[in-house]
Amino acid sequence: MNQSTPFLVDDKTRQHVAHRSTLVSVATNIALTVCQVVAGWLSGSQGLIADGVHSLSDLLADFVVLLANRHSQKAADEDHQYGHLRYETAASLVLGVLLVVVGAGMVINGVRKVVDPSLVTAVHGAALWVALLALLAKEGLFRYMLRAARQVGSSMLEANAWHARSDAASSLVVAVGIGGNLLGFHLLDPLAALVVGIMVGRMGWTFAWNALHDLMDRAASDEQIARLNECLLATPGVRGVHDLRTRMMGDRIVVDVHLEVDGDLSVREGHAISVAARQRVIAALPVLYVTTHLDPAGEDDLDS
Repeated sequence: MNQSTPFLVDDKTRQHVAHRSTLVSVATNIALTVCQVVAGWLSGSQGLIADGVHSLSDLLADFVVLLANRHSQKAADEDHQYGHLRYETAASLVLGVLLVVVGAGMVINGVRKVVDPSLVTAVHGAALWVALLALLAKEGLFRYMLRAARQVGSSMLEANAWHARSDAASSLVVAVGIGGNLLGFHLLDPLAALVVGIMVGRMGWTFAWNALHDLMDRAASDEQIARLNECLLATPGVRGVHDLRTRMMGDRIVVDVHLEVDGDLSVREGHAISVAARQRVIAALPVLYVTTHLDPAGEDDLDS
């Protein structure tokens, strides 16, 4: 059996990009949290306060990402022989649960205000300008973080980027709610807070569910598995492929496969074919390890 590790993106570069982009997010969310909560309190806007709490949840999420990024890049050791990449998956799970909790709180508060309109007050016009400023800042942060995530191929960073996009969408909803409140439709402000809560909770559920599946050794996508088969079968000397199994390890794929080769080949020749097959797969896909087993083509598999 043979194993190998790819060199898709230098680990130091990957960690540097993740650290830098997350620090930008931290600075942005600190500024937004303070501005939105203070402006929401002074202007009487529940929607703006809810959006500020959402920004605070982003700040907490950023610290989770920084912690996971630090640990996920550790080299393999005796206790973690496949490395520590699943720290990223665990971080995505924490982000998802955090979003679900924050979203539920927003929904409960919004429903309370809608049910009892006496709790709703008119807002000051300054709240609208703050909401629009937050919208621009969050959309810009999303685009910056998504570019960084795809540069290094990190699902954790991409999850955090889309978290920022959900914030931009929530800020848009809040701006509309504040605008309606200023026009005399006072219920639109708490309704905006309610909608923001639903959006946040739905996004969190998606992140948490996907991360949970990855922690339970979810297989690679159908497209990736098809590409793996294609690469293996295209390797000179490989006559067939069976028992191909995959599981996700962070953003990478761990592969186990049986390769069918000419049964009259020497051990050295069979090994060379196995190495070539591994190299072909690693060059084409984000594969962490490939474990191969050679079987003589045209004969029943004798491996138990």
